[in-house]
Amino acid sequence: MELTWHGHSTWHVAVDGTELLIDPFFGNPKTDTDPGELDPDYVLLTHGHADHIGDVGEFGDATVVGTPEVVGYCADNYGVGDTIGMNLGGTVELGDAFVTMHRADHTNGMDTHYEDTGGMPAGFVVSDTKPTQVSDEESTTFYHAGDTGLMTEMREVIGPYLEPDAAALPAGDHFTMGPMQAAIAADWLDVDYAFPMHYDTMEVIEIDTDDFVRELKATGSDAEAVVLEGDETFEL
Repeated sequence: MELTWHGHSTWHVAVDGTELLIDPFFGNPKTDTDPGELDPDYVLLTHGHADHIGDVGEFGDATVVGTPEVVGYCADNYGVGDTIGMNLGGTVELGDAFVTMHRADHTNGMDTHYEDTGGMPAGFVVSDTKPTQVSDEESTTFYHAGDTGLMTEMREVIGPYLEPDAAALPAGDHFTMGPMQAAIAADWLDVDYAFPMHYDTMEVIEIDTDDFVRELKATGSDAEAVVLEGDETFEL
């Protein structure tokens, strides 16, 4: 599995022959990528804030996946074509990937407006095998937490049952977890690798990523903090 961070919460995930793009927003200072350079099979949307769906209209050939409310809004307002509406707790097979949607603790005004709500926001657990109660050490699994606060579900459900090997966790504070809570999340999830995201896009979420590294060490976790440069790829 190849994970490429394009800044903010935008990730390109390649699972064998299937390409996923999560929360396309290329108007952030960490990326030099032109959306036209990418050709994902599927675009996954955690929620409807403008900094997560802003460039979804650039991917008209991809199938857009999210809650029915979010994909319906994007079909009406961004001209997207094929959509898959799913909901919390569900798993869908997308090519070579199995994608499970889990809740996130956040708000969800569409395009960050209060007039239209997209319902409960989400995160995605992406795996190359179907999740079961039988632990599979051969599987590779990545958790994109979306925009969220710290949740006990990370410790009690996502970590022990969905077993992510790596997690992308919002760490910019103000709108989401900051470095301390993101580090605790990584510990609770029992991942091998923890990536901070959703930071430095605007002044109020500027952080020193060394704080995340330090906080993760303070938890006693064996997880490695991986601070990627914009457009950098990590092979999981």
